[in-house]
Formats: sequence, structure tokens, C-alpha cells
Amino acid sequence: METIPQTTTPLPPKLAAALVFLASGAVLVLETVALRLVGPYVGVTLQVTSAVIGVALGAIAYGAWLGGYLADRQDPRRLLAPALVLAAIATAVTLPVVRWAGEGLRGSADTGIILLTALAVFLPAALLSGVSPLVVKLQLGDLRRTGQVVGKLSSIGTLGGITATLVTGFVLVAALPTTVIILGLAGLLGAIGIGLGVYLHRRDPVPSPPRARALLAAVGLAGAGLSTVAPNPCDVETAYHCATVVEDPAYPFGRTLMLNSARHSYVDLGNPEHLEFAYTQWIAAVADKMAPEGRPLDALHLGGGGFTMPRYLNATRPGGTNEVYEIDGGLVDLARDELGLRTGPDLTPVVGDARVLLTARPAASVDFVVGDAFGHLVVPWHLATREMAEQIHRTLRPGGVYTQNVIDYPPLRFIRAEMATVAEVFPHVALIAPPNALAGNQGANFVIVASDRPLPLDAIHAQLVSASLEPVTLLSGAQLKEFVADARVLTDDFAPVDQLLAGP
Repeated sequence: METIPQTTTPLPPKLAAALVFLASGAVLVLETVALRLVGPYVGVTLQVTSAVIGVALGAIAYGAWLGGYLADRQDPRRLLAPALVLAAIATAVTLPVVRWAGEGLRGSADTGIILLTALAVFLPAALLSGVSPLVVKLQLGDLRRTGQVVGKLSSIGTLGGITATLVTGFVLVAALPTTVIILGLAGLLGAIGIGLGVYLHRRDPVPSPPRARALLAAVGLAGAGLSTVAPNPCDVETAYHCATVVEDPAYPFGRTLMLNSARHSYVDLGNPEHLEFAYTQWIAAVADKMAPEGRPLDALHLGGGGFTMPRYLNATRPGGTNEVYEIDGGLVDLARDELGLRTGPDLTPVVGDARVLLTARPAASVDFVVGDAFGHLVVPWHLATREMAEQIHRTLRPGGVYTQNVIDYPPLRFIRAEMATVAEVFPHVALIAPPNALAGNQGANFVIVASDRPLPLDAIHAQLVSASLEPVTLLSGAQLKEFVADARVLTDDFAPVDQLLAGP
């Protein structure tokens, strides 16, 4: 029997499998939670998601290489426990590091996004990725079983990653704040690392330098202390957002809902007809000229947030209905607890994805659809396609109106594409926006208006001028076609909304 010279005793097979499963799973927990950790500062966009995945894969690659390198030069038994303890410390320290660095990198472009995600993921993921080659080295003793050992432990590591991804995404994120998940993971890794060190020392004593133990203890205490005083940008962490409600210092009943540090909604607790944001005033102007004030409207809202528009239509159109599709049930609870939301037959939130819920809705069942769903500053891509517009058109009654809030920045590639997309489905369209934004001088909110029948453009324009405190333009006809130019229609097969919004 041909063997590899073995200078150390292999771990029990179940312990070896458990360590690989744990280490690989912990990396995926960090990767999943990192999106929530960096989201309040740089948003949750395709670029941020790509940065997290890329940094995590880089950490896995470098960690596995370094672990294998050290395994050939040191006794793996002396490295396994310290690797887990150091990973625990690095995991705990990511909280204060990201939260302090995030304030300086808030709203950053690509370089800042990659830097912040690296601070959140790279070091603990690299340390954890070094565990598997250390374990493999300990378990190799027979050349005829090398493939079996490596293959088995590799598959166990993959299963650990899959399990951690599913448990984190479906259970942990919905049930626990990011701080609890990260510190809980750090505590678990630290406890297992210490326990493993004690077990290995009793099984085959290999003394470790007292200075190293003292240094690990000091760094661990420092990391725990920093984590407890790190600033937390969230009042409430929902399944999708870092949410904060801010009181208006100039008005005692005013509340601003911040989602991932972006101003999402303004709510007047004392007067639901008070609309602070310009784009809500524009949508209200369309509703007011679509039907006289007081006439009931059955409205469907894609996205709830602070429920500003549903409350407005509920107050100004008694007898109508407002059904709100909001994917984040935590926001519905927050709106009830802190924003004065009162639900009932005339204002009904439905928790779920707007595209899925809309597809199941009966045809010709509403008069007015308000699209105001965002993932940070971006309309979710599957809500911005021609197929989505077709579903909205199907749901509207004859003469019904669709209004969609869109945010874009120069060179305005996304709003042009979205305008072209909606115009592909609706024969009558218009666009409301600040004149400076239409000229490409600033980023802004844009409101698309669409219907299967001619829109009362003159009446809407007059209402916009009288209701809005800011200069506003209503584009239609030839001017709108010139603005849209040759923009490509977005479809379920091609809808790069993040890239369009990011600029050239």
C-alpha cells in the first residue's frame, strides 16, 4: 500500500466533514448578509451584488491558495483553531469597519462599492476558505484514496455553502437584524475555534506560544468592543431594506421614510392630502384631471413604501379602493407603527411581488395604476419591461391611466428606454419632469403617463403649473418622440436597467 508520509494524526472523519461544512457555509452567510451591510451606503443594485459576489469569490480563491500553501509548510493542527478564531474576530470587526467607512463612501461609484464590499467580506471569507485545504492535508494518508478524500470534502463544502445560502436568504435575514446575524456567526466561529483548539491539544499536545494566545484574546476583545459602539444606520431592518423614519424639524407631523439612506416617502400624519415630494404632486395632478375630485377611483399601487399616494387617493376619492402591492411586509408593519397607516376595505396592502400579483389580477379591474416600486434608486428590471406594461394595460379599464415614477440621471438613458417601452404598449403617452432634467443637466424624478385613450394634456399641464412649487414640463407628441429618439424597448429578455441608470 503506497502512502503519503504522514506526520500528523488525521481528524475523525465526521469532525473533518463538519469543519469543512461550517467554514464553507460561513463564507456564504457573509456573502448574503454583506448585501444588507453595505446597502445603506451604496444601495442594492446589480453593481453592488456583482461586487459582493466577485469579492467573495476572490477571497475564496486567495484563502484556499494560502491555506494550501501553509498546510505544506506548517502542522495544520496548529493552524486550524487559530484560523477559525481569527475568522470570528474578522467577522465581528466588519460591523464597525463597514459602518464607519460606509459614511465616507456613501453613494460612491464603482471603486467605492468594491472597496466597501471588500471591507465587508474579504478578510473573514479568506480566513474561512483556508480551513478546507488544512483539513484536506490532515486527512490525506493514502495515495489511492486522495481523489475520494478531496472529492468528498469538496462536495461537503459545497453542500455547506448551499445550505447556508438557503437558510440565510429564507430564514435568517427575515427573522434577525444584520448585527445579530454577524455577531452570532462570529460567536459561533470563535466558540468552535476555541473548542477545536482544546480538543486537538488534548488529543495530541502541540504547544502554542503564549504571546499568540494573548494577541488573539486582545484583538478579539477589541473587535467586540468596536462592534458594540459602531453606528447603526437603521431604525428597522426589514427583509429588503434598512429603514429609518425621520421627523421633519420644521413640521411636527411630517415624517420622511429613509430606505437604504435614500429619501423614499414623505408622510403628513395630520393631513393625507399634503404631498411634499414633487413627483407625488404630479401624480395627484393626473388623478385630479382624470376624474373630478370626490369621484371614486379604483386604484392599484405597485410599491407601497410610506403609502403616501394610497392615503392621498383614499382621502380625496372616498368610496374608491386602493390596493397596494408591497414586496416588503416589514415596511407595511413600519407604516402602521410609525406612519399612521390605517388599512381596511378602501386601503388594502398585499405583500408580494408586484409582477406576480398583477399577472393574477382580473382584466379591466382598476381605473388608475401608480408605479412607484424601487430597489434603492432603480425600478426593478422585471417591472420595467414591455411585458410588464402589457399586464398593466390588461388590468386597466377602458380609459384608465397608468402613471410611473422613474429616477434617472444624465445622460437619461433609462428614462428614454422606459418611455419607449411604455409607448410600445399604450397609444397615448406623456412625460412630466423638471425642465433642467429633460435638458440633461441634473438627475430627477420623471413621471410617465399612459392610457389607451387621449389624455387631457392641457388640463393636466394647467394643474401641474398651479400645484407644483417647482418648474415642470409636460412632454407629449413630437417633442416626446424627439426626446425618446432611438431608445431601445426593454423586454423580459433584455432589460439592463442598472447599467442604463449608471450612465455611459
